Amino acid sequence: MSEFVAGKLVLADGTTFDGLLLNGLEGSGEVVFNTGMTGYQEVLTDPSYAGQIVTMTYPLIGNYGTNPKFDQAQKSFVRGFITSELCAKPSNWCEEGSIICYLEQKQIPCLCDVDTRAITRAIRSHGAMEGRIVRAERDIAQVVKEIATQGATDLVAEVTTPEIYRIPLAGGPHVVVMDFGIKRNILRSLSLYGCDLTVVPASTDAQTILALNPDGIFLSNGPGDPKVVTYAIETIRQLLGKKPMFGICLGHQLLALALGGDTYKLKFGHRGVNHPVKDFSHDRVYITSQNHGYVIDEATVAAMDVTVTHRAVNDGTIEGMRHNKLPIFSVQYHPEAAPGPDDNVYLFEQFTALMKGGC
Repeated sequence: MSEFVAGKLVLADGTTFDGLLLNGLEGSGEVVFNTGMTGYQEVLTDPSYAGQIVTMTYPLIGNYGTNPKFDQAQKSFVRGFITSELCAKPSNWCEEGSIICYLEQKQIPCLCDVDTRAITRAIRSHGAMEGRIVRAERDIAQVVKEIATQGATDLVAEVTTPEIYRIPLAGGPHVVVMDFGIKRNILRSLSLYGCDLTVVPASTDAQTILALNPDGIFLSNGPGDPKVVTYAIETIRQLLGKKPMFGICLGHQLLALALGGDTYKLKFGHRGVNHPVKDFSHDRVYITSQNHGYVIDEATVAAMDVTVTHRAVNDGTIEGMRHNKLPIFSVQYHPEAAPGPDDNVYLFEQFTALMKGGC
């Protein structure tokens, strides 16, 4: 039986927001916001949200229920979930349970009946910051002290696969996928476009990857600060020019660092399914799904010897690049998430063509 008790969100600066806490479960992490009206189950199971408390700006969450087929990983990695209203009685032809039951089953701390607009304004004004979802009776000063001890960690190590596994497809180009926290929809998309997949842990070295004799290497999405994942940066550096390479999200950032570029943290990041991106090669603007807090530093583009192929329309940050000499390209957003709905699948086609010797 669901039980809601008085709770609150406490930010690192001591700001608090009152609400109702589902089953009294507390959680801590970086507080961010997502502007999507749908896709809450994908958010809850996207490994890129590891270590974060996600605030949904859309006020009504759970209207179409949940279904295991929408999960992007075997479990949830979010540290907390915040929404204005939880729908207890969903209505959809494929729903198999409510969002409330889902949160209980996954043991996800959830604060609801809260002013999510105020939380979003605070993050937009002061930037994403650490916070905790706690019971209402907790002492704020003590919680702030606890938040101050929350340091940066290698979140990729928490979400990557522990061992190598295969998703075979006879006759297709063999792709080694470096798993930094990959979503199931990316694996489905690669398979759909004919790729024979071998998924390896993030810590796999270059020699092991090359020994698998791939036709191409894919660098996946994932959570956290790319500069923390030093072992992956070094591996990618050793792989440059050896095989065609395609990176998405964190993979895009790690690739930039391996090429000699730099990254920095955005004030409050890009998280949602409605972000416009300009693709210069097609002279089109696409609506994209995004989830990232870091971007490539514009000042280091020349050092990487790349051409910027995509930019965010809202703030002009780099959303895609292509190396000028090597068969390498990457994007910051998620083409597999298909908010367009299928506008960006050409990127997977481009990768398969690259492996076959195309342009």
